[in-house]
This record gives sequence, C-alpha cells and structure tokens, in this order.
Amino acid sequence: MSPVGPPPADGDADAHWLRRTVELSRLCPASDTAFSVGAVVVAADGAVLGEGYSRRDDPHDHAEEVALREVDTADPRLAGATLYSSLEPCSARASRPLACTGLILTTPVPRVVFAWREPALFVDCDGAERLAAAGRTVVERPDLAAGVREANAHLIG
Repeated sequence: MSPVGPPPADGDADAHWLRRTVELSRLCPASDTAFSVGAVVVAADGAVLGEGYSRRDDPHDHAEEVALREVDTADPRLAGATLYSSLEPCSARASRPLACTGLILTTPVPRVVFAWREPALFVDCDGAERLAAAGRTVVERPDLAAGVREANAHLIG
C-alpha cells in the first residue's frame, strides 16, 4: 500500500509534501555538478504514486524522473495528481534526451509545485514558464526554499 498524506491543495498540504521533497533531497549522493533535489508524485486523495531523489539509481538521475519512473503510466490517478519538487523542474540537460519539464509534459499530471526556482548556476532554467505555457498549474513556494538551499549549500556557498 502506498504511503498516504494530505490531499494536494494550496497551503498546509503543499507545505507538507514540499517538506518531504526536502527530506528526500538530503539523501542525494553529493555532486559538485548537480543540485540535490527530491520529488514526490501525489494522487488527488493523498496517496504517494512515486518519489525519488537525484542520483538515486544512476549518477545522471534527476528527482522528477525517478519519481515518475515509479508510476505506472496507465494509472488514471495521474490525471489528478500533483508533482512536488524541491527545485524547479529543469528545462535543459545534457545527460538525457528529455529535461524534467519535458518528462512531466509527457504525462497528464496537471499541477506542479516547487519550493526554489533553479538558480542560473548550470543552466538558465525556465521550467516553470514552460509548464505554465503548456497549461499546467504551477505553484512556487519560496517560503519553503530555505531547506532546499541548505541541501545545496555545497554548490551555492
């Protein structure tokens, strides 16, 4: 049985799930060339469909792709799910054919919530804008970004 938490919603529920993404980001193997990120895909009823963190199974893994890899693509709950990520989903990467924004857009997930907009350390990210332009609801919660910055202190000093 999948873990269950509050159904995704603006406010406390989003904060709950973003705190989980920060916990996951702390599990990332260290890297001087990539952010430490956690991600959780949550169904409308609060069931966790998938979760992951950067570099969990492969040195090139991003958190969103790991979380989405855990979800059955035929699961009808995806159409009402929310993808939570500690960091804005990437819009460019060299190690895979699709950036995380593109991966999300291959799913019916209608809502994406993240805590920290990706700093222009490695790429000029515009994932939030691309998702919104494709009709997805995008929620940024900078009030919860401190934990994400802490998990990435090795990169940002």
